[in-house]
Amino acid sequence: MQAEVFASTADMSRDEWLLERRKGIGGSDASVILGINKWQTPFELWLDKTGQVPVSESGSEAAYFGSLLEDVVAKEFEIRSGKKVRRRKAMLRHPKHDFILANVDRMIVGEKAILECKTTSAYNLKEWEDDEIPDSYIVQVQHYLGVLGPEYKKAYFAVLIGGNKFVWKEIERDDELIAMIFQAEIEFWNEKVLGGKAPVLDGSSAAEEYLKQRYTEAEGGKVVDLTSDNKTRIQQYLHLKEQINELTLQAKELENQIKHEMKEAEYGFIGNYQTSWKSVSTNRIDSKKLKEQFPDVYEKVIKEVQFRRFGIKEVS
Repeated sequence: MQAEVFASTADMSRDEWLLERRKGIGGSDASVILGINKWQTPFELWLDKTGQVPVSESGSEAAYFGSLLEDVVAKEFEIRSGKKVRRRKAMLRHPKHDFILANVDRMIVGEKAILECKTTSAYNLKEWEDDEIPDSYIVQVQHYLGVLGPEYKKAYFAVLIGGNKFVWKEIERDDELIAMIFQAEIEFWNEKVLGGKAPVLDGSSAAEEYLKQRYTEAEGGKVVDLTSDNKTRIQQYLHLKEQINELTLQAKELENQIKHEMKEAEYGFIGNYQTSWKSVSTNRIDSKKLKEQFPDVYEKVIKEVQFRRFGIKEVS
C-alpha cells in the first residue's frame, strides 16, 4: 500500500500549511509524542492539534528560517553526494491511518529514499559528529518511511551547522521502530486529540498559560480536599524549591568571586570563556515620587492587575 496525497502544497502559504498540519500527526510531531523532543512537550502539541493556540504560534522561527534555507542545503547535498533530488509538492498520508501525515523535504531520484534537510546552531555540532544523529530526527524520518511504504528503505540527512559546516548521512529503515512510533501516534490522536483527554500537565509556559486562562479567578473561601497523590507532589515541590535556593546561592557565590577578581574591568578572559560585567543605564518611572508630586497623573495611569498567587505552607 502506497502513501496517498492528503493536500497539495504547491501554492500554500505558511499559515495554510500550518493549518493543514493540525489535521494530523506529522514527522516532526513523532518525537514530541514519544517524549524525546527538547523543544516541545506533548501538552504543547495537544494544545496545537486541538486549536487552542493561534496557528501563527504553532511553528517556530527556527523552523521558518530552516525552510528558507532548504533549497541551499538540498543543492549542496546533490553536489557532495552526486545524487539528484526532487520536490514532492504534497502532504502525504498513511494509506490506513489518514491522520498520519508526511511532508517530505525531497525525494531521491532513481532510489526509493528520501532526503531530510536541516539547519542547526554550531552549539549542536557534537550531535552530528561521527555517526551521531539526534534521536528526534531519526524518529522523524522513520515516520516518513513508514508513511511512504515498505519499498522505501533509506533516508538521507543533509545538515548545515552554524552556517559554515555541512554534513550528510544516511540511515536504514527500521520497521520495529516505525511500528512503535505509529502505535504511540494512534493512541495520542485517538485518546488525546479526538478524545479530548489532555496529556499530563508539564512545566511549559503553554501549560501555565492554559491554567491561567481556564481558571482565571478564585472563588472566595472555596476549599477543596486534594487527592492523596498531591501529598507526594507537595513534598517533591518543597524539596525542589529548597534545592533551587541552595543552587542559586552557590551560583551567586561563584559570580561574586569572579566579579571580585574582575574589579573595574568590563571583560575577562580565561581559556575559551569570556566574562562581562558592564555598566548599564536604564530609565524607570519612580512610582512613589509620581504619586507624591503628580497624584492626578498617577490616578490616570495606574492599572489594576489581578492574578492568582500559588503558595504552599505546612499547617498543624
